[in-house]
Amino acid sequence: MRALTAYANRIVFVVGLGKSGMSAARALKAGGASVHCWDDGEAARKKAADEGFTLTDPSKSLLLAAAEALVLAPGIPLTHPTPHPSVVAAKAARVPVLGDIELLYRAEPDATYIGITGTNGKSTTTALIGHMLSRAGVDVAVGGNLGTAALTLPKASVYVLEMSSYQLDLTVSPMFDIAVLLNVTPDHLDRHGGMNGYIQAKERILRSHDDDSTAIIGTDTPETAEIANRLLTEGRNIVRIAKDSRPVADLIDSGACPALAGDHNKQNAAAAYAVGRALGLDEETILDGIRSFPGLAHRQERIATLDGIVYINDSKATNADAAARALSAFDGIYWIAGGREKDGGYADLDPYLPHVRHAFLIGEAMANMAAWIAQRVPVTLSGTLAEAVSAAHATASNDGSGTVLLSPACASFDQYQNFEIRGDAFRDLVLALPATARIVHSTREAA
Repeated sequence: MRALTAYANRIVFVVGLGKSGMSAARALKAGGASVHCWDDGEAARKKAADEGFTLTDPSKSLLLAAAEALVLAPGIPLTHPTPHPSVVAAKAARVPVLGDIELLYRAEPDATYIGITGTNGKSTTTALIGHMLSRAGVDVAVGGNLGTAALTLPKASVYVLEMSSYQLDLTVSPMFDIAVLLNVTPDHLDRHGGMNGYIQAKERILRSHDDDSTAIIGTDTPETAEIANRLLTEGRNIVRIAKDSRPVADLIDSGACPALAGDHNKQNAAAAYAVGRALGLDEETILDGIRSFPGLAHRQERIATLDGIVYINDSKATNADAAARALSAFDGIYWIAGGREKDGGYADLDPYLPHVRHAFLIGEAMANMAAWIAQRVPVTLSGTLAEAVSAAHATASNDGSGTVLLSPACASFDQYQNFEIRGDAFRDLVLALPATARIVHSTREAA
């Protein structure tokens, strides 16, 4: 367990007792801090109390005025739509509000930090960079928003951290030696007061750590292209990347990287290439890391090929923009989509409907998606994922070729607790299908 000794004998409040919050509380306690925990959920409070933590609501405690910091979980509103009461109280008491990434940096300021953000692609890019560096023999740890809480990561020379907009809002220090901003499209606007606030949160990753800091910026979205142009005029060290960046675009077009299909993955690979060059790796070492990348669960994850039909789990595609990336990457698609709708509709998917042979719709969004797609693509109202997989399998098998793609363009919360559980359910359903010729591509165990 990591021990954060910088707060020894000082009062620290931790609010939000999920994965990142509890890891922060444990690290602070191990380092000698007087830790007071709080969560609005009774179950989370009980779990912390069972571990021996003191439960104190900072918005109702006089102790807050004496606190060194309030560590806030990224899922808790900092500013919009309404600041959490603990945040209001901390600001009134002039107590700094921090996140766990900030605590990691303060604990290990001499490490090299690589941060990756963007509306889409940041998880794949983070995992790809981590894989590339590990394969090159670099002492690297990978985590953040990707899944492993920062303060549970092992000590390392290089940290590769996926950063959400929420985490960036809670990171006070300009900590990244290499910062990657992939793209910006509308998402989480309620938490940032609109698109401008969302862009500003994402741009925080580019704050210069020192004169040698490198900012790698994707220019395939106009918002990020404008940011790159502005920072160039300020004299910043900027590397522009795009989906046509060489040599990785040629590599992916050649089919040498089966886990990185589609134009969007060209940008992800270009970001990894730029990071490798910024760290001084030679080109062949970088390209070897990109070619050998096995892919990431729930992101265009190849599950199996059954009697010539490929089954792809893209459950992470919880909005139309993410689903568009998958639909653009494959042809002959038997598309499983639906769930709980997000704002924005599905018009961004219109250009890719010619890739779809048949749509199998599920969940709360089923009726609206059917109305949108009507008379352009054959539609089956499946309702559940199990029914959709069965029907897609039968239809694709009858046609004799193609790709069964789960890329929902919707959140999972109507039927599943999160997109990971939805993706694992799809994987289990696929692996249970009958087939004469069977190739299993994904050998990971379901969560």
